Amino acid sequence: MTLPPRNPDEILRARGADSRPAARFEPYRTEREHDGWDIPEEQSLLRTEISQERARSIISRNSSPDVPFDRSVNPYRGCEHGCIYCFARPSHAYLGLSPGLDFETKITAKPNAPELLAAEIGRRSYRVAVLAFGTNTDPYQPIESKLGIMRGCLQVLHDWNHPVALVTRGATVMRDADLLGAMAAKGQAAVGISITTLDADLARQMEPRAPAPATRLRMIRCLADAGVPVRVMVAPVIPVLTGHEIERILQAARDAGALAASMIPLRLPHEVAPLFRDWLERHHPGKAAHVMSQVQAMRGGRDNDPRFGNRMRGEGHEAELMHQRFRLARRRLGLESRLEALDCSRFGAPPRAGDQLSLF
Repeated sequence: MTLPPRNPDEILRARGADSRPAARFEPYRTEREHDGWDIPEEQSLLRTEISQERARSIISRNSSPDVPFDRSVNPYRGCEHGCIYCFARPSHAYLGLSPGLDFETKITAKPNAPELLAAEIGRRSYRVAVLAFGTNTDPYQPIESKLGIMRGCLQVLHDWNHPVALVTRGATVMRDADLLGAMAAKGQAAVGISITTLDADLARQMEPRAPAPATRLRMIRCLADAGVPVRVMVAPVIPVLTGHEIERILQAARDAGALAASMIPLRLPHEVAPLFRDWLERHHPGKAAHVMSQVQAMRGGRDNDPRFGNRMRGEGHEAELMHQRFRLARRRLGLESRLEALDCSRFGAPPRAGDQLSLF
């Protein structure tokens, strides 16, 4: 896949992608052509656009053998953090938008998510199980600090005694430490914090609008102090660029209060592969070939291996060495492979005014 050239009329500030490759389902591609006039075009800063959607349902179901949950909620589409390696970028193709700059600049919020969530878990046919957040895009987008959609969803789950597991790298999660702490006290909440690197400069290049590594360690400490069990997710591990940091990340996360740890080697599905290759050539041209050769060594000679059972682990000598280092460091630091199972036994409708009180 050949990426289109960067639009010279746009000023990009803290963006991961550099262009808008067409979504894979689109029948047409656009190309820039000079209009023949020598009058320079006016440049403008590319800003994030937030649109709102009145969703009709909010709980998504899956049967993937690679993930430990069968249901999830995504209060947002797209992600302003702009992580160049994000496996969720191709999901913007379903909206007719580019997985490149559109993914990180055209964000859709679902303000009615809390009321939909209450309605769906309140159905008689609903059977409780852990509900996951952050499975596609981060539930703590920068705009969440103003919209409070995630806070509303957590309040619903708190009131219904519904267990929740969320994954984030958004600092606004610290705002909700009170709710998460109250749920964790009943065994009903756990949080995964993703840390890719401890190098602030590299993080700024790869994850331009995500919190800095030091802030993510502070997030772990804040949640741990509130009694929330935290798992550090060393993900993705990028050969050559971040692979040497596995032990340091685990040590720093353990010292901050993390109880468990997991790891996923770099995945490059669909449009992510050419976007990541382009980013490498722009930021690390001297290492680009070495990085991709290591990635392909773990992915059967390809940029990506989508097979269930392999896509989250990789295969071959390089992948096994990476996992072995991770397992040894996790064991040495006393980190668990997974957190304790969350409690589903207390689930039930919250009391309403006028309800008869229980005798027990």
